[in-house]
Amino acid sequence: MTPGPGQSALPRHLAVGTLILISTIFAANHVAARVAFDDGAGVLLGVTCRAGASLLALLGIVLWRRQGLCIPARLSAWQGLLGLLIALQSFCLYSAVARIPVALALLINSLFPLLFALLTWALGGPRPTRRASLLMGLILAGLALVLDLPGLLRDGASPDVRWAAGVALAFGSASLFACALWVTEHRLAVLPGPVRSLYTIFIVLCAMLAAGAADFMPGGMRPPDGLAGWAALAVLSLCYTTGFCTLFILMPRLDMSRNAPVMNAEPVASLALGWLILGQAFNDRQLLGGLLVLSCIVVLAYSRRH
Repeated sequence: MTPGPGQSALPRHLAVGTLILISTIFAANHVAARVAFDDGAGVLLGVTCRAGASLLALLGIVLWRRQGLCIPARLSAWQGLLGLLIALQSFCLYSAVARIPVALALLINSLFPLLFALLTWALGGPRPTRRASLLMGLILAGLALVLDLPGLLRDGASPDVRWAAGVALAFGSASLFACALWVTEHRLAVLPGPVRSLYTIFIVLCAMLAAGAADFMPGGMRPPDGLAGWAALAVLSLCYTTGFCTLFILMPRLDMSRNAPVMNAEPVASLALGWLILGQAFNDRQLLGGLLVLSCIVVLAYSRRH
């Protein structure tokens, strides 16, 4: 996205610093979600609070910009599909955060660029280059270290069911987000960003409320047990809404074509926050694997843009 009339791109150091700050705010949202879940809050309730707060903020932005909300009839089905994909992705990611360390869930979720490239190729797009294929292989190797697969194989221990479910949910989140990106890029690119985002979040909110009413997930709408959980729900809503709206408003000035890979700082920020607030830590091998994954994803993202 290029700067609009009367707007100029921020200096690169300010743009990068802003994106790191936004990534940290998004990471804080997931750490707050884990605090709320540990206090008994349901996953559906967490996603509902986040979607409701961001919907109100985004509606304010759309009204402020006086943008129309009409969607061409030929795109309505794709918009509905996008909303459902993001609803499922949000549910999977928060469910993963409730089961495994936050940084691990976000790191697995950050595999979506790799999955998006493979999905695009499978649906008739360009084949990944040899360099991209090498980077994807390194990403998988790094992920094996993050999951500590060598240690599990050496000890002969079977993974904890809760841990395995969290890993599977985080991978499901990455897969769903890759599908959502494909729909956005190949079917809904003509829609203005604010309109597309507003309807997407509205569908997410409706889906969570419907799932809660149908008791799709027992305890999914369960309120927290104490004040800490309620405070965490408020913090996660505030953090996500602040990060989302800040990114949305400043995006034309952040030169995203060059700086978007900086957003991969979110798992790093969640690692620090998870250690400080939740006491979640990783061994040296897992940290090395995480560094390898993030480095290759950043290189892959820059390669795609070039």
